[in-house]
Amino acid sequence: MGVPNDDVVLIQKGKRPGEPHVITVNCPDKTGLGCDICRIILDFGLYITKGVSFYFNQLSTRPTCSPVYLLKLFCLDRKGLLHDVTQVLCELELSIQRVKVTTTPDGRVLDLFFITDNRELLHTKKRQDETCEQLHAVLGESCISCELQLAGPECDCHQGVSSLSPVVAEELFRFELSDKETRLQALSPDMTKLKKANVVVDNSLSPAHTLLQIHCVDHKGLLYDIMRTLKDCNMKISYGRFSPNSQGYRDLDLFIQQKDGKKIVDPEKQSAICSRLKMEMLHPLRVIIANRGPDTELLVANPVELCGKGRPRVFYDVTLALKVLGICVFSAEIGRYSTSEREWEIYRFLLDENCKFQLSSMVAREQIVDRVRRALMGW
Repeated sequence: MGVPNDDVVLIQKGKRPGEPHVITVNCPDKTGLGCDICRIILDFGLYITKGVSFYFNQLSTRPTCSPVYLLKLFCLDRKGLLHDVTQVLCELELSIQRVKVTTTPDGRVLDLFFITDNRELLHTKKRQDETCEQLHAVLGESCISCELQLAGPECDCHQGVSSLSPVVAEELFRFELSDKETRLQALSPDMTKLKKANVVVDNSLSPAHTLLQIHCVDHKGLLYDIMRTLKDCNMKISYGRFSPNSQGYRDLDLFIQQKDGKKIVDPEKQSAICSRLKMEMLHPLRVIIANRGPDTELLVANPVELCGKGRPRVFYDVTLALKVLGICVFSAEIGRYSTSEREWEIYRFLLDENCKFQLSSMVAREQIVDRVRRALMGW
């Protein structure tokens, strides 16, 4: 999960119904620890209301990579099938690393899920049987067969996606989005409020740390987006205060240092960090609909951390949004795509034309993109 095995994690329930739980983590420190913890919390579909972090200068060990397993599902196709499978895997604490979904002409679906086990128990027959039994229980008679086995070394979980057209790649990966790209990605008026994100650098309040004061619109995974950005910039967070959500906005005070333990005094470096943070808070994910030959394709992209890890629960949120909209997925895949600036995780869904939406209509496409984005942002 990204945290050493000798850590102590305590969970204290709220005193009254509706009050948030308090999670206390006591573990060796490392650059990017806050990002790793936020990723785990996001992976469980939890929401951080407020938090405080402390820094202790101790060494930590690098976690080992979990083995990858291949889950093969052969099913009769139906609406919501892909999300129902995804939900079972999430409830079992199985992380989806890559997926390949194919629909046959006779209305059957072959799903290939490359998964890892957060409990590290998938090598046992009991855990494998539990997984298949849960899937059979949810899918019912539509499930024809379910097989689970250790993936071979030839199965690269970070496989590149099939070719993207230059037009689609430019729209997805442009660092700064112009008003034209904003419209293409169907940002409704309330979503453009994210442009009001403000980041201020202050070196006057601490002799040893640089203070980042952040004011921005709240969204699901906001703290993760901020922490992963600072982690990728090789910044250490020594202390932080995260205010509760107030009318849809968040205020954060983060005391940070460079990896060498010094403050950030270079104006160009300060400006670069502020610009990067604003961009990651404005567009942590990219969502568009494009034509892929005669078919309609939904594409979702998110930045990959420098350590190689992608954003949690993207596949879950997208498939849930499509299920709610009543749109079936003809085929789906997850892969990686590298640009000159960074690596991206790409989710590609070929949408079934037999739905209530006229997929060739620009209005319908904007509605679908808007609904998917809201699911991803928690709005």
